[in-house]
Amino acid sequence: MSGLRYVITALDHLVLIAPDDAVSGFLNVLGRDLTDVFEVEDGRRMYVAGTDNIGIEIMSPFSEGPGATRLNELMTGEVRLASLAFASNDLDAAHHTATRRGLNPGDIQEGVTGDHFRCEDAACAGVKTFIVEPERSDPDPAAEPGAVIGLDHIVVNTPNPQRALAHYGARLGLRLALDRQLDELKSRLLFFKVGDITVEIMHRLDQDQYPDADDVLWGLSWRVDDLDAAHARLSDAGVEVSQTRTGRKPGTRVFTVKSHTLDVPTLFIEQSPR
Repeated sequence: MSGLRYVITALDHLVLIAPDDAVSGFLNVLGRDLTDVFEVEDGRRMYVAGTDNIGIEIMSPFSEGPGATRLNELMTGEVRLASLAFASNDLDAAHHTATRRGLNPGDIQEGVTGDHFRCEDAACAGVKTFIVEPERSDPDPAAEPGAVIGLDHIVVNTPNPQRALAHYGARLGLRLALDRQLDELKSRLLFFKVGDITVEIMHRLDQDQYPDADDVLWGLSWRVDDLDAAHARLSDAGVEVSQTRTGRKPGTRVFTVKSHTLDVPTLFIEQSPR
């Protein structure tokens, strides 16, 4: 049992990019508190928060420096959802397997939230991908009704579903749970499971696309245990939200969050008790 499927245990955290003055609004949407703040010498500030099943790191430029300059460039290009970090219970084994599978990993490095290595962007269809051995503690429970309890799925847009099948399935070792075409969405969807989170790969069938173009991290769907309380909480806070509706997944209700999301398409989802 030496493949990555046996050493990648979860999607550990997401990295987003935002100006300083947008961070609190985003966290208020989630209903979660900061657990830490770090300042990096290259001009970046990192805000850390968490949910029951995934961490959140928000990078902001706060002073002059090469890191801040790069973040400002990315935000000008409308990059907000920046990278994925998968958790491993054996970082050395993960690095060895990533090397064998052509992910061209960099050296293992120390980080403020745990040791990690970065796979080559080109080997990951342009998606910045890290493997980490996390050290972060569990977050405090959500304190208010309707707060986010965890991530349900992340959506990745791809121009090349066969490449995505090979990358997320064969190279990263995630379990393919479903491959289906939805005519009403004019899309083919691939659902990969990692822990209790789904990586949803979407390929648009009605658009001309270049198969060699990069994949794009696109949207987030957050779980809540009380959708009506979440809707009321955000409405009262002046956040723009859609009406609640039945979700595509059986037994779910959802609504769309239309503001304070760092321009990341965002859905809240409630699973009915079985």
